[in-house]
Amino acid sequence: MNRQAPRSQVTLADWGDGVGTLAPASVDLFYADPPFNTGVRQSTPAGAVRAGRDIATSYADAWPSMAHYVAWLRECLARTLPVLKPCANVLLHVDQRTCHHARLMLDDLLGEAGFVNHIIWSYGLGGSSSRRFARKHDDILWYTLDPAGYFFAPPRVEATSRRMRGQTKKATDVLDIPSLNNMASERTGYPTQKPLELLTLLLRACAPPGATVLDPCCGSGTTLVAAQSLGMHSIGFDTNPAAVDLARARLAAGQQS
Repeated sequence: MNRQAPRSQVTLADWGDGVGTLAPASVDLFYADPPFNTGVRQSTPAGAVRAGRDIATSYADAWPSMAHYVAWLRECLARTLPVLKPCANVLLHVDQRTCHHARLMLDDLLGEAGFVNHIIWSYGLGGSSSRRFARKHDDILWYTLDPAGYFFAPPRVEATSRRMRGQTKKATDVLDIPSLNNMASERTGYPTQKPLELLTLLLRACAPPGATVLDPCCGSGTTLVAAQSLGMHSIGFDTNPAAVDLARARLAAGQQS
């Protein structure tokens, strides 16, 4: 029997408005990489193109205060809960400034028992500083709606010890995956693009086969591309028309390959 082809849906919509169009209890895995409230405008590097097409884009990543930012996150997540299945997993991708605020908010919204892991994505690249330790990681908070029945398939990564050379081991809560450099073949030029390796590992670990994955801040579409490659269904929203066009183009290219 032929496996049903994965469905991909990318819509120009605000997170809160977009989830209102989805069927109740239809999503297995929720992953969000929202703006981090950096206080700056995120912009595509000058000259960035994809397939000869300019993808210049920018957006303001700022709220009046951290309290306003966390309130926005909470409202969007609360509106998302009805579309999640009772055993769904929730992955929220944040940074070192917002992480502790987000975790307290998630404890309150989803319950402390729903906390599963605080995952560290260690990416190596990034600027150094003479006034502090160099920041080289992001934080991914994993919660579940069903502490007794959530899905998890322990991922395996390449072993680094001499004794286990050439073998794999179970991944820890620190994922050592390089960020995309300027020469990476998958790089689109989108300012906050995450590596496909990271999203593929997270989806394979936290979503059952054939799952429906929701990314309400899909940006360049990496979550959706990862889901497509794993035979999963994907739903993405973004308020940036350039991001929606780019995500759709990447998905179309994946269907043709």
